Amino acid sequence: MFKTLSKEDKALSYHIRLMSEEDTPHVTEIDHEAFPTLWPPANFKRELQNSFAHYIVACNGEETVKESNMTSHQHGSVFRLSWLWQLFNRDYSRSNELSPSSKQFIVGFAGFWMMADEAHITNIAVRELYRRQGTGELLLISTLDLATELKARIMTLEVRASNATAQNLYQKYGFNHVGVRTGYYIDDKEDAIIMTTENISSAAFQAHLNQLKQAHTSKWGK
Repeated sequence: MFKTLSKEDKALSYHIRLMSEEDTPHVTEIDHEAFPTLWPPANFKRELQNSFAHYIVACNGEETVKESNMTSHQHGSVFRLSWLWQLFNRDYSRSNELSPSSKQFIVGFAGFWMMADEAHITNIAVRELYRRQGTGELLLISTLDLATELKARIMTLEVRASNATAQNLYQKYGFNHVGVRTGYYIDDKEDAIIMTTENISSAAFQAHLNQLKQAHTSKWGK
């Protein structure tokens, strides 16, 4: 059983790491919860074999999935992307620090495709119980950092025309409205707003991003 999250539990111990194959059942569950009307569902095992695709997960350090809740193939080495190293050093490290009897509890994930010098965000999703806790913003920050590390020049995405909350978050991080895809979403034919950044490796963009990182850390903790 997982601990029930109360509304008072504001500062949670999250970190971001690269997604591994063992994470795919949990990520699929989150994806279905966040996008229940989209069909067909994403095949994340196949995505991890795609050289263009890059996925990360957000883990709650205060929760684990016990061995009894895991299938036998869900053990193994963990590719850990430490939030503090991400924030200050951008160093990705491999870690086996989890014991065989536990597994980190995944609260959200994000992914993008890298095509030439453009990183296109395909997913950002957070479990319903963990929304409005800064997790989606943390995932967005981390995708920007990873894309910068991979030498992307710009980042793009599509967002529902009705999703003003997400659009405001993206605008905060330097995404601008550049177009519309009419009837883009297959479930209800809603339009998609196309958003893109300026050069994410520029000094001005990185300075603004670092300010936002510090503000996020001050509000939510690491």
